[in-house]
Amino acid sequence: MKSRITLSLIAGIVCMLLFATAFSVGCTSGAPEQPVPPPTVAATTPAIPAVTSPPIITAAVPTPVIVATTPAPAPATEMASGLVVAYTAASLKGASGKLGPAFEKAYPGTHVIFDLDGTQILKHQVESGAYADIFISASNTYTSALTNEGYFLNDTVKPLTSNYIIVITPAANPGGISSLADLGAAGKLLAMGTKDVPVGINTRIVINNLANSTYTAGWRDQLFRNVKTYETTEPGIVTKVSLGVVDAGFVYESSFRAAPKGTLAAINVPKGDNALQTYSIGVMRISTNKPAARAFAEFLLSTNGQKILTDFGFRPVS
Repeated sequence: MKSRITLSLIAGIVCMLLFATAFSVGCTSGAPEQPVPPPTVAATTPAIPAVTSPPIITAAVPTPVIVATTPAPAPATEMASGLVVAYTAASLKGASGKLGPAFEKAYPGTHVIFDLDGTQILKHQVESGAYADIFISASNTYTSALTNEGYFLNDTVKPLTSNYIIVITPAANPGGISSLADLGAAGKLLAMGTKDVPVGINTRIVINNLANSTYTAGWRDQLFRNVKTYETTEPGIVTKVSLGVVDAGFVYESSFRAAPKGTLAAINVPKGDNALQTYSIGVMRISTNKPAARAFAEFLLSTNGQKILTDFGFRPVS
């Protein structure tokens, strides 16, 4: 009996030990044991103090605005080069000798050829197919006709200059003509333009005005009987007077101014009886060198061109 009690005590003690052990290791749970990782020890590196740099200050620069630009075409005057053929009223013969070189100097690479003749002849040549870049007329009648026929670039047709009629004699004055009254004296020899050229048209206006204002119809009739030669160009009249072929001739003031000094004398016509002739200029539609032609026209209309014309007896267009 004693031995049984002893065995029971031993068994109870063993059982208690087993129970305590199982509880401590979690034997009451059916989940497998999860290994516990060792604690992570972070490596500690001594902190390096940050170096503070001074702030960088940048000036604010405005962003440039870029605008796309298309180069403007150069003006005609800047592109002027090459040959310019200028059909020019013969009364500009003297001035042309200065106008051409002055233009060529202002626009290197250009060259002007003047075809000088009576405006009515030049008009006929143009209508017959002759080539010209510029047309300078001594009469608006011919300019208007060519404009209506479509020969000009209309925006280029402009008044250029003006001129008055005067009477010239040789400097020696062999005919003894000292006044307008002497033109109607019998036996005098005179020269004038034909009735279809500008200088001739204006001469007839002047003669009629003088006959009505100061002289008589008889004076006018005798004057026409004194006419020895009718010329188709004004330089032709100047030549006849200079050579002494005639005693006097009706020409433009510019021709007297262009003549060599000491070769001619002049008798003025009162402005009230005179006929102011207006010249005009225009670029031809058929021109193959329009930039240079336009440049030449602009030059003649400029201060420099007008100064040369004035020096040769032409007057500005009022």
